[in-house]
Amino acid sequence: MTGNLAPASLGAGSPYTVEDAVDGRVRARGISLLAAFAGAEFSFRTCYVLISARWLNFGTEPGVLVGFGISACLFAFSLLVAIGRSECQIRWMLRVRSFRWVILYVAFAGCSLLWSGAASSASSALYWLSLLFDVAVVVLLCRGFGIELASHSLAKGFIAGTCVLAAIAWVMPPEYDLRLGDLEYFNTNQIGNLCALSLLLYFLLMVRGERRRLTVPLFLGLTLCRSLSKTTIIAFVACESYRLAKDRSMNRKQRWLLVIIAPAVCLIFLGLWETYFAIYTVGNQAETLTGRTGIWAWALAAGWNHPWLGNGFDAMWKIAPPFGGDLFEARHAENELLQQFFAYGICGIVLLAGVYTSLYKQILLIGNESQRSLLIGVLIYVVVRGLAEAEPFDLLLPLWLVTIIAFITRAETGRSFSDDLGRLRIDPKTLEKI
Repeated sequence: MTGNLAPASLGAGSPYTVEDAVDGRVRARGISLLAAFAGAEFSFRTCYVLISARWLNFGTEPGVLVGFGISACLFAFSLLVAIGRSECQIRWMLRVRSFRWVILYVAFAGCSLLWSGAASSASSALYWLSLLFDVAVVVLLCRGFGIELASHSLAKGFIAGTCVLAAIAWVMPPEYDLRLGDLEYFNTNQIGNLCALSLLLYFLLMVRGERRRLTVPLFLGLTLCRSLSKTTIIAFVACESYRLAKDRSMNRKQRWLLVIIAPAVCLIFLGLWETYFAIYTVGNQAETLTGRTGIWAWALAAGWNHPWLGNGFDAMWKIAPPFGGDLFEARHAENELLQQFFAYGICGIVLLAGVYTSLYKQILLIGNESQRSLLIGVLIYVVVRGLAEAEPFDLLLPLWLVTIIAFITRAETGRSFSDDLGRLRIDPKTLEKI
């Protein structure tokens, strides 16, 4: 770090130290196995129901319970780690505006269980507790290990878990329309989204000073393209196009790699895409883009029945009528804005706008151009994907990941402030009083 200032931290409770920064990039020291396991769990739990229902023939309930049990254990272990340690204080976290919106969203979702029309109140409560545990685990890990070590370890674990799932997806028999995964329990959109998020987290680690390896992003990129998840691929291309246009710090070699490798990967699967679209245009499934219009119309009409507070958490499953000739059962509204309106009414739209807008404003304050353009690209990915996708319980940008990005951006903003003060040669004791 430039300048003559070298305080231990930027005031009480600051989540970083200047000795971890090199040329505007941050290298987390070592890895936290607990945080890495938590990150892997955030990814790998996507296939628990597939394993229990399809492979072991135990039904879906054991897979759901295993996922909840692991989330509860992670929360307990993270709480033990955080007790007596204060690498990052809770009061500092509560000053992060995006995190306050996350807290408000989780709290409102929990309150909506009181008026939710969910088919099973007990199951919905478990799903909400899992959502709460996700955010709490991130907070406790950041408190126990610090922002940098916890966030980098979580990202590495998530990427590793996704690589395992991608390998599983490749060996599974494809669906009738040639897409990867299992239509009911581990579908192509889930696979594509995991690969896209892992790629974005990998790029974030790269711009923050982690070592680069070509094999991991190449494997994830191939899996993303092979998944044939149309909306996810379009959203990812929009994200990377923005990054390519705005990140002036990206060198010529990196730009050429993106420009050459992306079309080459598409050419590899050109024949597969042609066959898939031939099947896609003939079919009349409700999960196609044109078939989604019926789901959108029903969700909008049902949302207007409870316009202020919505229908509640997990209110669509087994309540919405089957759609299309194949009687597709929708778990969500297939559009993020509609999903929040259906579940939480106008309050849900306000919460959605609050989370993403506050995060965007925080990102704009980052001095590092590479990180800023990449994180804005992440928001572009979520917005574009949200036009035809949604999550039944969470946001498309998971709340645990929103929390990590919020802490990273806030710490990065503080680090830039510290750099500016350092160039002015301000006395460390004076800085501690600020």
